[in-house]
Amino acid sequence: MKRLLVTGGAGFIGSNFIRHILNKYDDYRIVNLDKLTYCGNLDNLKEASKDKRYKFIKGDITNADTVEKAVKGCDCVINFAAETHVDRSIKDPSNFVRTNVFGTYTLLEAAKKIGAGLFIQISTDEVYGSILKGAFKEIDPLHPNSPYSASKAAGDLLARSYFITYKLPVIITRSSNNFGPYQYPEKVIPLFITLLLQNKKVPLYADGMNVRDWLYVIDNCEAIDTFLHKGKAGEIYNVGGAAEITNLELTYNILEMLGKDKRSIEYVKDRPGHDKRYSLDITKLRALGWYPRHNFKEALETTIDWYRANKSWWTNILRHCERRSNIKR
Repeated sequence: MKRLLVTGGAGFIGSNFIRHILNKYDDYRIVNLDKLTYCGNLDNLKEASKDKRYKFIKGDITNADTVEKAVKGCDCVINFAAETHVDRSIKDPSNFVRTNVFGTYTLLEAAKKIGAGLFIQISTDEVYGSILKGAFKEIDPLHPNSPYSASKAAGDLLARSYFITYKLPVIITRSSNNFGPYQYPEKVIPLFITLLLQNKKVPLYADGMNVRDWLYVIDNCEAIDTFLHKGKAGEIYNVGGAAEITNLELTYNILEMLGKDKRSIEYVKDRPGHDKRYSLDITKLRALGWYPRHNFKEALETTIDWYRANKSWWTNILRHCERRSNIKR
């Protein structure tokens, strides 16, 4: 029986991954270590909480004592825990450095101490920076352009150094923009969906010509599962959805699926240092037998349907955020 320490498991990708593993494998146990910051939500794991193979620990990955207790007896550490919102990192980078750099260091130290069989560092395509033509390969240099992406790049480099220096089996994954159920409604797709469901306008940066590659979260979970069983220690793997579109085209798709028109768009001032285009070469991952199974538009419709059907989930978040003035609606 394998025992996984999943950090940040109450968040968007982490909670989807936990459900994926528990549903697919009978012989896996999961310890979920999560600080439950504003985007950590135990409602994401109501069904898992009833499973004897699942255990939740509330704690901060920067606290060495907490991490050492959580990792005890685990075969693998999968680090989803991170501050991830670019706009928040521009306003205050300190939490990003603390969690994404020092938190990763704390986890690596604990994994080294117990001799973990594998450490999977969940990262982002944003560490490469922007690319106008072609696609980034795993060997390309890092050029992060926001405090968020810089802090993730630092975490990646630390993780790699523990493989080189201490022979800790480390795999680094860099995925494109994820979307799907349970995503906190400050990210663009759930933000636009929930605003439109309230008959409000959606804020679109500048001319909307920035290009992103969209990856359905279930496909990403399957990719991480692939790394868990087939990945090679010391390697970096890109994970992309092969669905590059402009933010404007994305907005039009959401508007159409919700029966809205262009009048629901409010163009707003661009964010500082806004990357123009992200693109990943996923040849290396395809060699392991993985490919994105979900069509983008079908997955987007499924996501919209989920937010329609789970209004209480996101309205509870909005009420909490309005009290704390975290999200302007």
